[in-house]
Amino acid sequence: MWSGPRNLSTALMRSFSSRPDCVVRDEPFYACYLSQHSLEHPGRDEVLASQPTDWQEVAQQLTLGQPPLDRPVWYQKHMAHHMRPEMLGDWLDHLEHALLIRHPGFVIQSYHRVVGDMGLAETGLPWQWRLFEHLQQTHGITPVVIDASQLRHSPEQTLRGLCAALGLSWQPAMLHWPAGPHPQDGVWGKHWYANTWKSTGFEPPQESEPEPPRLPVPYFDEAFELYHRLKDQCCNPSIRPTPT
Repeated sequence: MWSGPRNLSTALMRSFSSRPDCVVRDEPFYACYLSQHSLEHPGRDEVLASQPTDWQEVAQQLTLGQPPLDRPVWYQKHMAHHMRPEMLGDWLDHLEHALLIRHPGFVIQSYHRVVGDMGLAETGLPWQWRLFEHLQQTHGITPVVIDASQLRHSPEQTLRGLCAALGLSWQPAMLHWPAGPHPQDGVWGKHWYANTWKSTGFEPPQESEPEPPRLPVPYFDEAFELYHRLKDQCCNPSIRPTPT
């Protein structure tokens, strides 16, 4: 699952970890990303110590190794902004791909609350679109795309559609999980996962949900265009996001 930051990606990971047939891997390229940037992310040193910083080593672990705990479903939560163009390659052929998108107004607004320094790449949208085109052009594969707004408004319908698109059975356990940290969370969870740790399921939207903000950042228009390119590719009617 390729997501930008602040996209309900942790809640979706928690949903999959609730399946008895599934084990999850949380942001395996995070240390690789931080090793290439002098970003003062919360818990930076702890993250770097917890994972390999060689992206090729990580890619090999994710594609050639056996899924942990011998469970048949291995859910990998990937942050699209952790990736670089040279990381496109044959290793991706070993995975089934799906993309989780969110309106960039919400993404940028939420990300800035934790990390102030942000550009277009940090939305995750450039990599998501690059991967989408790569899969289509090299293999004729159209990865499934889901929108965070639809996941929040209609979690069961969206998850049913996602499971069907990935050839997985639907399991109602995906709608609920115990509050608190999960043993498969990354060491950064205490800095980023406060809302998910408080939750026990997908929280319904507020009755008067605000419109996505148009933010005064120089890359907003480009982010908005990439978001709508991907949103237009939500090809499964059962998981097509509602208009915004």
